[in-house]
Amino acid sequence: MDLALTAEQEQIQQLFREFARDEIRPRAAQLDEEAAFPRDLFDKAGRRGLFGMRYPPPEGTGADLLSFLLAMEELAWGSLSVAAACAMQALMGTFFVHRFAEGETRDRLVPAALRGELVGTICMTEPGAGSDLGAIATRAERHDGTWRLTGQKTWITSAPVADFFTVFARSGEKELSVFLVEKGAPGLSVGRSIDKTGVRASPTSEVFLDGTPATCLLGEQGQGMRYLREVLVPIRLLTAALALGTARAAFEEAREYAAGRTQFGRPIARFQAVQIHLAEMAVDLEAARRLTYWAAWRADRGRSAETEAAMAKLFASEAALRVCDRACRVLASYGFAREYPVERLLRDVRFTLIGGGTSEILRINIAKGVMR
Repeated sequence: MDLALTAEQEQIQQLFREFARDEIRPRAAQLDEEAAFPRDLFDKAGRRGLFGMRYPPPEGTGADLLSFLLAMEELAWGSLSVAAACAMQALMGTFFVHRFAEGETRDRLVPAALRGELVGTICMTEPGAGSDLGAIATRAERHDGTWRLTGQKTWITSAPVADFFTVFARSGEKELSVFLVEKGAPGLSVGRSIDKTGVRASPTSEVFLDGTPATCLLGEQGQGMRYLREVLVPIRLLTAALALGTARAAFEEAREYAAGRTQFGRPIARFQAVQIHLAEMAVDLEAARRLTYWAAWRADRGRSAETEAAMAKLFASEAALRVCDRACRVLASYGFAREYPVERLLRDVRFTLIGGGTSEILRINIAKGVMR
């Protein structure tokens, strides 16, 4: 296995690193404070081809999974809020529409979404259905040849700004199906925005459906869980990349602070207690990067990567939390002050423990994988 990046991958990494450095990171604190969707940065990500990377030509560029993860890691290094909003658009929000929509619907939505002109999202989580998607209660029933959806969704990323919604609903007693619902459909309403601890500029809301007509059924009836499993590896590795980028930002802040902060007549980076923190952070980052790149390397070559992606997501998110916490410890009192970014990074990174599967669920999945 060769984890060296190709020239094309390095170019993609550099493109989004410069974008994050020059345009995203300088505004990260303001975005967190205002908790407003960064539409201008979202549009710029679209113009750089981010949203079409995972889709084949002519609508997308057909980049491999690792290239996509490199781009997303850089955005998270700049701001996890911006990265989370872009992640929803680039993968979950458009995947099922791109794959299953047909005719006029596809022509109207897919190219515009991959350019970032339309915003998409996915609606799975409900008040009573989080990790247990089998508990989804939203119903889909046929009326005069049209599917009508009734139910409540929650924790829906980008819902307040979305133009279309991919909705998982129960189309039979035990079956889940996937439906497309568009903004303005009768009975569709977006509820309160959830006031989150972190990732505050990526808006998250409730969504209500009251006999709402679906534009169409996406794919075959009753195949929702099977379709979701097809995109599970990219979702988990995407979350790992977001964790990695956030943790890298925290490590760099701690390292810079340790080099410049003087106590007892010398930089605190020369004290062993601080060096131990920095060493542990560096080890966690490198291990998370290796696990994530390795799982992507397998997936890009058509090899089984379900267990490996679960391992990468579990380790990267937990390691990122440790790194951000250690960064706050290195900064001591200033790690508790909003004057420095590490407190925001610590708040933000907790999001990666939940998205793509909780650590507890992932441990169970990994155990099943290694026992097969």
